[in-house]
Amino acid sequence: MARYTGPKTKISRIFGEPILGNGKWLGKNSNPPGQHGAQRKRKTLGEYALQLREKQKAKYTYGVLEKQFRKTFEEAARLKGVTGENLIRLLEARLDNTIYRLGIAPSRPAARQLVSHKHVTVNGIVVNVPSFQLKPGDIVSLKDKSKDNTSVTSQIKGKNPKFNWIDYNEAEMKGTFIAFPERESVPENIKEQLIVELYSK
Repeated sequence: MARYTGPKTKISRIFGEPILGNGKWLGKNSNPPGQHGAQRKRKTLGEYALQLREKQKAKYTYGVLEKQFRKTFEEAARLKGVTGENLIRLLEARLDNTIYRLGIAPSRPAARQLVSHKHVTVNGIVVNVPSFQLKPGDIVSLKDKSKDNTSVTSQIKGKNPKFNWIDYNEAEMKGTFIAFPERESVPENIKEQLIVELYSK
């Protein structure tokens, strides 16, 4: 399964946001990456550059490479409703993202590893595909054997209460994907309309 394995801080500095986790280098004096990042005068980004930048930000945020992201967009375009909002809903419904949202893993890459190492079940069946699309009512849990693994359970911090589209039972280490989230409930700073405009060219 392909994934981004390059420098994380560099990507965060490009966008000026801690989209790949640790944002400790994004202080007031943080500069864009590169030898001349501080001195170089940046041109105002054009329309295409802004659209491309937003797509790249979404890809890095959710840990999806180009081919898979394009397929997800095409699926979103087929669904009823606003394409951009559908895209965010599909990305949020990925199994690895839901594991992260439930607080079972501290980051999306860590959630991806949990899934690929067969620690996670969906409706009682082991699923090792991070991009697995959940449907409303699906129950996500750690395997019984994994619940006794301290290296796995020590990472659990519990669900953020503002994520109202999922429910988490702390005692059973089990979560339920209740519904696809509304766009305003998703905290990621992504302008999905720019992505739609980019793919519509």
